[in-house]
Amino acid sequence: MTAFVSMMTSNQSEPQPVRTMVVDDSVVVRTVIERILNADPAFTVVHKTNSAEQALHYLADHDVDLVLLDIELPGQSGLAALPAILRASSRVKVAILSGKCEEGSAAAVEALMLGASDIVSKPGSGSFGEQFPQALIERLGRLFAQQTGAPTQPRSPVQPVAVPAAQPLACIGIGASTGGIHALGQLFHGMGAPMGVPLLLTQHLPASFTVYFAQQLARMTSLRVKVAETGDLLMPDTVYVAPGDANLQVRRGLHGRVIINLDPERTPAGNLPGVDPMFSSMADVYGAGAAGIVLTGMGRDGTVGARDIVAAGGWIVAQDEASSVVWGMPGSVASAGLASAQMEPLAIMDFVARRGGVQG
Repeated sequence: MTAFVSMMTSNQSEPQPVRTMVVDDSVVVRTVIERILNADPAFTVVHKTNSAEQALHYLADHDVDLVLLDIELPGQSGLAALPAILRASSRVKVAILSGKCEEGSAAAVEALMLGASDIVSKPGSGSFGEQFPQALIERLGRLFAQQTGAPTQPRSPVQPVAVPAAQPLACIGIGASTGGIHALGQLFHGMGAPMGVPLLLTQHLPASFTVYFAQQLARMTSLRVKVAETGDLLMPDTVYVAPGDANLQVRRGLHGRVIINLDPERTPAGNLPGVDPMFSSMADVYGAGAAGIVLTGMGRDGTVGARDIVAAGGWIVAQDEASSVVWGMPGSVASAGLASAQMEPLAIMDFVARRGGVQG
Protein backbone atom coordinates (compact mmCIF):
# COMPACT_ATOMS: atom_id res chain seq x y z
CA MET A 1 0.00 0.00 0.00
CA THR A 2 1.36 3.38 -0.98
CA ALA A 3 1.66 5.95 1.78
CA PHE A 4 0.17 9.18 0.49
CA VAL A 5 2.82 11.58 1.69
CA SER A 6 2.91 15.15 0.40
CA MET A 7 6.39 16.65 0.53
CA MET A 8 6.59 19.98 -1.27
CA THR A 9 9.49 22.22 -2.13
CA SER A 10 9.38 25.99 -2.33
CA ASN A 11 10.00 25.90 -6.10
CA GLN A 12 7.79 22.94 -7.04
CA SER A 13 4.09 22.20 -6.79
CA GLU A 14 4.37 18.43 -7.34
CA PRO A 15 4.72 16.17 -4.31
CA GLN A 16 8.29 15.04 -3.77
CA PRO A 17 9.33 11.70 -2.23
CA VAL A 18 10.61 11.71 1.33
CA ARG A 19 14.41 11.72 1.10
CA THR A 20 15.54 9.05 3.51
CA MET A 21 18.86 8.03 4.99
CA VAL A 22 19.25 4.58 6.56
CA VAL A 23 21.78 4.28 9.38
CA ASP A 24 22.24 0.67 10.50
CA ASP A 25 25.23 -1.51 11.30
CA SER A 26 23.88 -4.41 9.22
CA VAL A 27 24.37 -4.35 5.46
CA VAL A 28 21.47 -6.81 5.16
CA VAL A 29 19.11 -4.50 7.03
CA ARG A 30 20.25 -1.46 5.06
CA THR A 31 19.63 -3.29 1.80
CA VAL A 32 16.21 -4.61 2.84
CA ILE A 33 15.02 -1.23 4.09
CA GLU A 34 16.25 0.44 0.91
CA ARG A 35 14.29 -2.03 -1.23
CA ILE A 36 11.13 -1.56 0.84
CA LEU A 37 11.23 2.23 0.69
CA ASN A 38 12.33 2.57 -2.93
CA ALA A 39 9.46 0.30 -3.97
CA ASP A 40 7.05 2.99 -2.78
CA PRO A 41 6.91 6.27 -4.75
CA ALA A 42 6.44 8.27 -1.54
CA PHE A 43 10.00 7.50 -0.40
CA THR A 44 13.48 7.46 -1.84
CA VAL A 45 16.63 6.30 -0.06
CA VAL A 46 19.35 8.85 -0.78
CA HIS A 47 22.08 7.44 1.45
CA LYS A 48 22.99 4.39 3.52
CA THR A 49 25.70 4.11 6.16
CA ASN A 50 26.70 2.04 9.16
CA SER A 51 27.92 4.86 11.39
CA ALA A 52 26.56 8.00 13.02
CA GLU A 53 29.71 9.91 12.15
CA GLN A 54 29.29 9.24 8.43
CA ALA A 55 25.60 10.14 8.68
CA LEU A 56 26.50 13.54 10.13
CA HIS A 57 29.06 14.13 7.38
CA TYR A 58 26.38 13.45 4.77
CA LEU A 59 23.83 15.70 6.47
CA ALA A 60 26.32 18.57 6.43
CA ASP A 61 26.12 18.76 2.62
CA HIS A 62 22.81 17.14 1.66
CA ASP A 63 19.11 17.65 2.30
CA VAL A 64 17.42 14.75 4.07
CA ASP A 65 13.82 14.58 5.29
CA LEU A 66 13.96 11.34 7.29
CA VAL A 67 16.69 9.39 9.08
CA LEU A 68 16.05 5.77 10.04
CA LEU A 69 18.49 5.34 12.90
CA ASP A 70 19.63 2.18 14.64
CA ILE A 71 20.60 2.35 18.32
CA GLU A 72 23.58 0.00 18.24
CA LEU A 73 26.22 1.36 15.87
CA PRO A 74 30.00 1.09 15.72
CA GLY A 75 31.58 4.09 17.42
CA GLN A 76 28.99 6.62 18.52
CA SER A 77 25.61 5.09 19.37
CA GLY A 78 22.41 6.19 17.68
CA LEU A 79 21.07 7.75 20.88
CA ALA A 80 24.29 9.68 21.45
CA ALA A 81 24.19 11.01 17.88
CA LEU A 82 20.47 11.85 17.83
CA PRO A 83 20.73 15.46 19.11
CA ALA A 84 23.47 16.29 16.60
CA ILE A 85 21.44 14.76 13.75
CA LEU A 86 18.45 16.94 14.64
CA ARG A 87 20.66 20.02 14.86
CA ALA A 88 22.15 19.26 11.44
CA SER A 89 18.87 20.10 9.71
CA SER A 90 15.85 22.13 10.78
CA ARG A 91 13.47 19.83 8.91
CA VAL A 92 14.84 16.33 9.39
CA LYS A 93 12.80 13.78 11.33
CA VAL A 94 14.36 10.77 13.00
CA ALA A 95 12.66 7.41 13.44
CA ILE A 96 14.49 4.89 15.58
CA LEU A 97 14.59 1.52 13.82
CA SER A 98 15.96 -0.95 16.31
CA GLY A 99 15.44 -4.39 17.76
CA LYS A 100 16.78 -3.12 21.11
CA CYS A 101 14.33 -0.26 21.61
CA GLU A 102 10.86 -1.69 22.19
CA GLU A 103 7.86 0.59 22.65
CA GLY A 104 7.58 1.62 26.29
CA SER A 105 11.18 0.70 27.10
CA ALA A 106 13.58 3.06 28.83
CA ALA A 107 15.59 3.39 25.59
CA ALA A 108 12.44 4.30 23.65
CA VAL A 109 11.46 7.03 26.09
CA GLU A 110 15.03 8.38 26.10
CA ALA A 111 14.96 8.52 22.31
CA LEU A 112 11.68 10.43 22.36
CA MET A 113 13.03 12.78 25.00
CA LEU A 114 15.99 13.50 22.74
CA GLY A 115 13.69 14.35 19.84
CA ALA A 116 12.94 11.14 17.89
CA SER A 117 9.58 11.27 16.11
CA ASP A 118 8.79 7.56 16.39
CA ILE A 119 10.15 4.17 17.40
CA VAL A 120 9.85 1.24 15.01
CA SER A 121 10.72 -2.25 16.18
CA LYS A 122 13.09 -3.90 13.72
CA PRO A 123 12.69 -7.61 12.98
CA GLY A 124 15.78 -9.74 13.14
CA SER A 125 17.72 -10.05 9.89
CA GLY A 126 16.16 -12.85 7.86
CA SER A 127 12.75 -12.45 9.52
CA PHE A 128 11.33 -9.51 7.54
CA GLY A 129 7.88 -10.96 6.84
CA GLU A 130 5.23 -9.88 4.38
CA GLN A 131 3.53 -7.56 6.88
CA PHE A 132 6.61 -5.54 7.85
CA PRO A 133 7.07 -3.60 4.57
CA GLN A 134 3.48 -2.34 4.54
CA ALA A 135 3.52 -1.56 8.25
CA LEU A 136 6.79 0.36 7.89
CA ILE A 137 5.54 2.44 4.96
CA GLU A 138 2.28 3.29 6.71
CA ARG A 139 4.01 4.22 9.97
CA LEU A 140 6.61 6.41 8.32
CA GLY A 141 3.94 7.96 6.11
CA ARG A 142 2.07 9.17 9.18
CA LEU A 143 5.13 11.16 10.25
CA PHE A 144 4.80 13.28 7.12
CA ALA A 145 1.01 13.47 6.83
CA GLN A 146 1.05 17.00 8.27
CA GLN A 147 3.94 18.34 6.18
CA THR A 148 2.44 20.12 3.16
CA GLY A 149 5.12 22.64 2.37
CA ALA A 150 8.55 23.93 3.11
CA PRO A 151 8.94 25.35 6.60
CA THR A 152 8.73 29.11 6.85
CA GLN A 153 11.39 31.16 8.51
CA PRO A 154 10.03 32.96 11.58
CA ARG A 155 10.45 36.69 11.79
CA SER A 156 12.29 38.37 14.63
CA PRO A 157 10.80 37.36 18.00
CA VAL A 158 8.55 39.81 19.76
CA GLN A 159 9.61 41.16 23.13
CA PRO A 160 7.88 39.86 26.28
CA VAL A 161 4.95 41.93 27.49
CA ALA A 162 5.06 42.03 31.30
CA VAL A 163 1.47 43.02 32.07
CA PRO A 164 -1.06 41.30 34.35
CA ALA A 165 -3.65 39.07 32.73
CA ALA A 166 -7.13 40.51 32.15
CA GLN A 167 -8.69 37.75 34.23
CA PRO A 168 -7.35 35.28 36.81
CA LEU A 169 -5.85 32.13 35.36
CA ALA A 170 -8.48 29.40 34.82
CA CYS A 171 -6.78 26.78 32.63
CA ILE A 172 -3.34 26.10 31.14
CA GLY A 173 -2.87 24.38 27.78
CA ILE A 174 0.52 23.00 26.71
CA GLY A 175 1.46 21.98 23.17
CA ALA A 176 4.69 20.26 22.18
CA SER A 177 6.23 18.04 19.52
CA THR A 178 9.85 17.23 18.62
CA GLY A 179 12.00 17.49 21.75
CA GLY A 180 8.93 18.17 23.85
CA ILE A 181 9.39 15.45 26.45
CA HIS A 182 12.70 16.91 27.60
CA ALA A 183 11.18 20.41 27.58
CA LEU A 184 8.23 19.21 29.65
CA GLY A 185 10.61 17.82 32.25
CA GLN A 186 12.17 21.27 32.59
CA LEU A 187 8.78 22.98 32.55
CA PHE A 188 7.46 20.99 35.50
CA HIS A 189 10.79 21.16 37.31
CA GLY A 190 10.45 24.95 37.26
CA MET A 191 6.94 24.85 38.68
CA GLY A 192 6.61 26.01 42.27
CA ALA A 193 3.40 25.57 44.22
CA PRO A 194 0.36 24.05 42.44
CA MET A 195 -1.63 26.72 40.58
CA GLY A 196 -5.12 25.47 41.37
CA VAL A 197 -6.15 25.11 37.71
CA PRO A 198 -6.38 22.16 35.28
CA LEU A 199 -3.62 21.63 32.72
CA LEU A 200 -4.27 20.24 29.24
CA LEU A 201 -1.36 18.68 27.36
CA THR A 202 -1.03 17.76 23.70
CA GLN A 203 2.32 16.14 22.87
CA HIS A 204 2.74 14.78 19.35
CA LEU A 205 3.39 11.09 19.99
CA PRO A 206 2.27 7.81 18.45
CA ALA A 207 -0.82 6.42 20.20
CA SER A 208 1.07 3.38 21.46
CA PHE A 209 3.26 5.60 23.66
CA THR A 210 0.52 7.61 25.37
CA VAL A 211 0.05 5.51 28.50
CA TYR A 212 3.77 5.10 29.12
CA PHE A 213 4.33 8.80 28.41
CA ALA A 214 1.71 9.70 31.03
CA GLN A 215 3.46 7.43 33.53
CA GLN A 216 6.79 9.13 32.82
CA LEU A 217 5.17 12.54 33.11
CA ALA A 218 3.75 11.63 36.51
CA ARG A 219 7.34 11.15 37.71
CA MET A 220 8.19 14.68 36.61
CA THR A 221 5.52 16.43 38.70
CA SER A 222 3.58 16.14 41.93
CA LEU A 223 0.38 16.92 40.03
CA ARG A 224 -2.06 14.17 39.15
CA VAL A 225 -1.58 12.95 35.57
CA LYS A 226 -4.08 11.00 33.51
CA VAL A 227 -4.78 10.19 29.88
CA ALA A 228 -7.86 12.22 28.96
CA GLU A 229 -11.16 10.45 28.39
CA THR A 230 -14.40 11.80 27.00
CA GLY A 231 -16.62 13.02 29.83
CA ASP A 232 -13.82 13.64 32.34
CA LEU A 233 -14.70 16.53 34.64
CA LEU A 234 -11.80 18.96 34.73
CA MET A 235 -10.25 19.16 38.16
CA PRO A 236 -7.61 21.61 39.43
CA ASP A 237 -3.96 20.57 39.60
CA THR A 238 -4.52 17.66 37.22
CA VAL A 239 -2.68 17.18 33.92
CA TYR A 240 -4.92 15.75 31.19
CA VAL A 241 -2.86 14.14 28.39
CA ALA A 242 -4.27 13.94 24.87
CA PRO A 243 -4.37 10.34 23.64
CA GLY A 244 -2.37 9.74 20.50
CA ASP A 245 -5.44 9.12 18.37
CA ALA A 246 -7.71 12.04 19.31
CA ASN A 247 -7.75 15.80 19.82
CA LEU A 248 -8.17 16.90 23.43
CA GLN A 249 -10.94 19.50 23.66
CA VAL A 250 -13.07 20.97 26.45
CA ARG A 251 -16.71 22.08 26.57
CA ARG A 252 -19.35 23.15 29.05
CA GLY A 253 -21.50 20.33 30.38
CA LEU A 254 -24.40 20.16 32.82
CA HIS A 255 -24.50 22.88 35.46
CA GLY A 256 -21.69 24.69 33.66
CA ARG A 257 -19.06 22.12 34.58
CA VAL A 258 -16.18 21.83 32.11
CA ILE A 259 -15.73 18.36 30.66
CA ILE A 260 -13.40 16.75 28.14
CA ASN A 261 -14.44 15.87 24.61
CA LEU A 262 -12.18 13.75 22.38
CA ASP A 263 -12.32 14.31 18.64
CA PRO A 264 -10.74 11.63 16.36
CA GLU A 265 -10.60 13.88 13.27
CA ARG A 266 -7.23 15.14 12.05
CA THR A 267 -6.78 18.88 11.92
CA PRO A 268 -6.67 20.57 8.48
CA ALA A 269 -2.88 20.52 8.81
CA GLY A 270 -2.95 16.75 9.40
CA ASN A 271 -2.16 16.68 13.12
CA LEU A 272 -3.64 14.11 15.47
CA PRO A 273 -3.63 14.98 18.28
CA GLY A 274 -3.54 18.65 17.46
CA VAL A 275 -2.69 21.66 19.61
CA ASP A 276 -4.93 23.97 17.57
CA PRO A 277 -8.27 22.36 18.51
CA MET A 278 -7.23 22.16 22.16
CA PHE A 279 -6.35 25.86 22.31
CA SER A 280 -9.47 26.87 20.37
CA SER A 281 -11.75 24.99 22.74
CA MET A 282 -10.00 26.60 25.70
CA ALA A 283 -10.70 30.01 24.18
CA ASP A 284 -14.39 29.14 23.80
CA VAL A 285 -14.77 27.85 27.36
CA TYR A 286 -12.39 29.98 29.43
CA GLY A 287 -11.99 33.17 27.38
CA ALA A 288 -9.53 35.54 29.03
CA GLY A 289 -8.79 32.93 31.70
CA ALA A 290 -7.03 30.68 29.18
CA ALA A 291 -3.23 30.55 28.92
CA GLY A 292 -1.33 28.54 26.32
CA ILE A 293 2.26 27.32 26.35
CA VAL A 294 3.91 26.32 23.06
CA LEU A 295 7.06 24.23 23.36
CA THR A 296 9.61 22.93 20.88
CA GLY A 297 8.26 21.20 17.79
CA MET A 298 8.27 21.04 14.02
CA GLY A 299 5.56 22.76 12.01
CA ARG A 300 3.00 25.38 12.99
CA ASP A 301 0.51 23.44 15.11
CA GLY A 302 -0.78 25.74 17.85
CA THR A 303 -0.69 29.02 15.93
CA VAL A 304 -4.34 28.98 14.85
CA GLY A 305 -5.50 28.03 18.35
CA ALA A 306 -3.16 30.57 19.95
CA ARG A 307 -4.77 33.27 17.83
CA ASP A 308 -8.19 32.21 19.18
CA ILE A 309 -6.93 32.38 22.77
CA VAL A 310 -5.48 35.85 22.28
CA ALA A 311 -8.66 37.03 20.54
CA ALA A 312 -10.66 35.83 23.56
CA GLY A 313 -8.45 37.86 25.91
CA GLY A 314 -6.11 35.06 26.96
CA TRP A 315 -2.38 34.87 26.41
CA ILE A 316 0.45 32.66 25.13
CA VAL A 317 4.02 31.86 26.21
CA ALA A 318 6.45 30.38 23.66
CA GLN A 319 9.67 28.50 24.26
CA ASP A 320 12.65 30.53 23.09
CA GLU A 321 14.71 29.56 20.07
CA ALA A 322 17.94 28.89 21.95
CA SER A 323 16.44 26.15 24.12
CA SER A 324 14.24 24.54 21.41
CA VAL A 325 15.23 21.39 19.54
CA VAL A 326 13.11 22.71 16.66
CA TRP A 327 11.80 26.29 16.79
CA GLY A 328 8.93 25.59 14.43
CA MET A 329 5.79 25.64 16.59
CA PRO A 330 6.95 28.25 19.10
CA GLY A 331 8.67 30.25 16.36
CA SER A 332 5.46 30.36 14.33
CA VAL A 333 3.50 31.65 17.33
CA ALA A 334 6.19 34.22 18.09
CA SER A 335 6.47 35.44 14.48
CA ALA A 336 2.69 35.89 14.38
CA GLY A 337 2.96 38.31 17.32
CA LEU A 338 0.91 36.07 19.61
CA ALA A 339 3.45 35.38 22.38
CA SER A 340 3.42 37.51 25.51
CA ALA A 341 6.85 36.08 26.35
CA GLN A 342 9.56 33.80 24.98
CA MET A 343 11.74 31.94 27.46
CA GLU A 344 13.34 28.64 28.35
CA PRO A 345 10.97 26.00 29.78
CA LEU A 346 12.48 26.16 33.25
CA ALA A 347 11.26 29.77 33.63
CA ILE A 348 7.83 29.45 32.04
CA MET A 349 5.72 28.22 34.96
CA ASP A 350 6.95 30.97 37.27
CA PHE A 351 6.04 33.54 34.62
CA VAL A 352 2.60 31.95 34.14
CA ALA A 353 1.94 31.98 37.88
CA ARG A 354 2.92 35.64 38.25
CA ARG A 355 1.06 36.88 35.18
CA GLY A 356 -1.98 34.78 36.00
CA GLY A 357 -2.25 36.15 39.51
CA VAL A 358 -1.63 32.77 41.16
CA GLN A 359 -0.73 33.06 44.84
CA GLY A 360 2.40 31.06 45.70
